Amino acid sequence: MSKVLVSYFSASGVTKGVAERVSNAINGDLFEIEPVEKYTDSDLDWTNKQSRSSIEMNENIKPEIVNKISNLDEYDTVCIAFPIWWYKEPTIIDKFLEENDMSNKKIYVFVTSGSSTIDSTYRSLKNNFPNLNFVDGKRFTGRELDDEYRNWIK
Repeated sequence: MSKVLVSYFSASGVTKGVAERVSNAINGDLFEIEPVEKYTDSDLDWTNKQSRSSIEMNENIKPEIVNKISNLDEYDTVCIAFPIWWYKEPTIIDKFLEENDMSNKKIYVFVTSGSSTIDSTYRSLKNNFPNLNFVDGKRFTGRELDDEYRNWIK
């Protein structure tokens, strides 16, 4: 297996836990896609049209990211993990993909969600970034066996 980077955005900690499990299972390096301004519980209130996350998603506002990946050229494969927001990727993921040249990478996407499937989210990414090599997308709960992660990311 080539060198793998497991990058993740986690506003509440759920996706972080799954990303850590995936990273450990496949012996990948872990990178947090961290917003400069952390999200509060009220920021994440999707029922409030004035919450930060609602405004970002509705107006396509892309939050600034704290750290950059300095050694991206070392990786052949990049996993990108995030929670599904409004049936698609949070705008911070778009920012991450815009700021990092992934044109020669195999990209695996995994998401966390209480009920949404990955279908519309994966389509959104492929439509927004048609020149990137998205290999596969999957929804994980964190209750999978490590072999499921290893068999998925080959």
